Amino acid sequence: MYMQRKEPMSRKIALFLLFAGPSMVLFILFIIIPFVFGIYLTMTNWDGFSTAKEFVGFRNYVSIFGEKEFWSSIWLTIKYVTACVIFVNGIAFLLAYLLSSGIKGENFLRAGFFTPNLIGGIVLGFIWQFIFNRVLTMLPIFPDQSFLSDPIKAFWAMVIVETWRSSGYMLLIYIAGFVGVSRDYIEAARIDGANSRQILWRIRLPLMMQSFTICLFLTLSSAMKVYDMNLSLTDGGPYGATRMAAMTIFDKAFTYHDYGMGQSEAVVFFLIMLVIAIVQLNVTRKREVNA
Repeated sequence: MYMQRKEPMSRKIALFLLFAGPSMVLFILFIIIPFVFGIYLTMTNWDGFSTAKEFVGFRNYVSIFGEKEFWSSIWLTIKYVTACVIFVNGIAFLLAYLLSSGIKGENFLRAGFFTPNLIGGIVLGFIWQFIFNRVLTMLPIFPDQSFLSDPIKAFWAMVIVETWRSSGYMLLIYIAGFVGVSRDYIEAARIDGANSRQILWRIRLPLMMQSFTICLFLTLSSAMKVYDMNLSLTDGGPYGATRMAAMTIFDKAFTYHDYGMGQSEAVVFFLIMLVIAIVQLNVTRKREVNA
């Protein structure tokens, strides 16, 4: 009887270090060490420039509870994320449903919808700033006043831009979900007398829940961390009405030179993001169906 020779442990370790070692070193250098150092800075009053870092313990974390500007930006970010999740995934799903139904030119349309995702956030913000300030105000259906000069309209302008940018990327993931549903299930449902609506709700949606899990997570994380587009499109205005959490944290650390407090706010914001992401993943994964 043929016996497979067991490889020595040293060879397994050497192969692991050969292939995974460089990535592990980079991950430790650029992710783990800065993260741990950042936790240490939250317990200091460092201004970002001086060599002295006075240890203050958990004083920064306690002070966060009185930071009204920070919590206002958190609440604004949550509203922004909620709107983006609804619009981005709703539009992406509808487009994916249409572009996976066999219409003409679907490959060209897929590429066209994906293109905005290739534009950087800074450039994207300036492009849409020109559209909101110059182009739309020339049309008779819009008032002469720019969208970006009104607090409420400026908020929804950011949602529009994020929806325009991210829908094309989520579209491809939803199309992969539609394509991944076996035709056998659909044909069997049709033989049993199911119509298109019943097939969508009873067959397609349960079998493509993994696509929803991925898209919701990506949309949540992208919208939560928004900074570049926020900076170039509205710069937090008007009157601070669109100052999201990332911009507030950045200004605290680098504009007001309170790096310890800014880093503490970043850690708290990270924990909030982590809780929301874990809840979302647990809820959607429970609804996933294995074909």
